[in-house]
Amino acid sequence: MWSGSAFWQHRRMTAQDPITVTTDERAMLEYFVDMQRRELKETLEGISEADARRNLVPSLTTLIGLVKHNTIVERNWFQHRLLQIPREELPLPSSADEHSWVVRDDETVADVLAEYDAACEESRTNAAKFPLDHVVPHQHWGQVSLRWIYLHMIEEVARHAGHADILREQIEATPSPS
Repeated sequence: MWSGSAFWQHRRMTAQDPITVTTDERAMLEYFVDMQRRELKETLEGISEADARRNLVPSLTTLIGLVKHNTIVERNWFQHRLLQIPREELPLPSSADEHSWVVRDDETVADVLAEYDAACEESRTNAAKFPLDHVVPHQHWGQVSLRWIYLHMIEEVARHAGHADILREQIEATPSPS
């Protein structure tokens, strides 16, 4: 059973974790965004293709859709924003609008997870090229730093990982429709 308390017990940071409170800022930011990425992906572990696509809320949100959406968010921030690559040159929809939640019938959980892994790896590679104080233009906020992008991504992925936890609990609590 996907139990909130049991599930989170193994995720608490311990003294054996590679990141401590005295780790430098960049390593800490990288660790926490990667931890949230892993937590989002873990909600799909052992889930059937049908359950990954189950729509349990009025929106387009599904477990597999959350990962697909976050793939696009990764590309938006670490390719479009950070590298200034025009959106039309990016793979998949690069805007995090309602289309970012749509998973094609021919896409599997493995496909979506592989695409997410590739986007996250590319994000890591792109971010490594710049100092945390590097700034890029943003149409609403003027300029944002790489530090701000990391903090925003921690918040963004954590929020969606929380959504995924709730959906996973709902899936495990209710039988799949036949």
